[in-house]
Amino acid sequence: MKRVLSGIQPSGQLTLGNYIGAMQNFVKLQKDHECFFMIVDMHAITVPQEPQALREQSEAVAALFIAAGIDPAKASVFMQSHVRAHAELGWLFTTLSYMGELERMTQFKDKSAGKESVGTGLFVYPTLMAADILIYNADLVPVGDDQRQHLELTRDLAQRFNSRYGDYFTMPETYTPKIGARIMSLDDASKKMSKSNPNPASYIALLDSPDVIRKKISRATTDSGREVKFDPAEKPEVSNLMSIYSHCSGLSIEEIEARYEGQGYGAFKKELAEHVVSVIEPLQARYQEIRSSGELHDILRSGAEKAAAVADQTVLDVKERMGFVLPKQ
Repeated sequence: MKRVLSGIQPSGQLTLGNYIGAMQNFVKLQKDHECFFMIVDMHAITVPQEPQALREQSEAVAALFIAAGIDPAKASVFMQSHVRAHAELGWLFTTLSYMGELERMTQFKDKSAGKESVGTGLFVYPTLMAADILIYNADLVPVGDDQRQHLELTRDLAQRFNSRYGDYFTMPETYTPKIGARIMSLDDASKKMSKSNPNPASYIALLDSPDVIRKKISRATTDSGREVKFDPAEKPEVSNLMSIYSHCSGLSIEEIEARYEGQGYGAFKKELAEHVVSVIEPLQARYQEIRSSGELHDILRSGAEKAAAVADQTVLDVKERMGFVLPKQ
């Protein structure tokens, strides 16, 4: 089976965009791939985090992974920080990277813009991400458009290592589903729905109550006119809502257009909200079961053990090739 690696940061609440764009695909991939899905808590601390909030949100993300349908018997679910080899390989890759290529990273430039001082963790974040991927010799990496540049750096570092020390690392490929890879903000369809957006009305959090969901959708920005028509260029706001509708209802875009022909946005938004609630309510019920049962930490321990069995061997292989003296067994 081909190997898949992906992760989500535990900063802010996971959104419907995370569920449609990432987690639903994780569930599909686990059926016929060897999957490693992690909560990237070490990436989260590249910017300051309140310790108790980080701890709670890390557990929440892990529980939502399982509630969304990721099966711990089929996929390894774990905290990045529970597999120490990630940090070690991240440092080794930092020594293989160049200042210029890290300075060119768009996310670094965006997050450091206008700041008097920037943490070095934010600067070397891409080398840790490269380690996350290459430590499992992943074949496929589900990433959004905002992470493609980091994956290219990962491939560059893999090639650099292979050239210096002999072929070892697999060249990872981007996995992008045909539909639903990018759900946009409810208040501005030119921006991705993001858990880091300071405006809570811009996203639907997976733990929002049904009434909050209904209110957010009723107030979601729509284009001028009344026609429910999928046209991302001319009607981006409604097209985004139609994409959400399609994923939550199972109806095609064409069926949605036919259903609301001549009805305007009112009926469309009302029924959209109910479809979203129908998806999120059972997910929330499963989430509460997981959090109250105490099973989460057993799942994370088992996932970390399976991940570490692969990751630790990779680090040993890399260190041997680089000339380190290895401990005698």
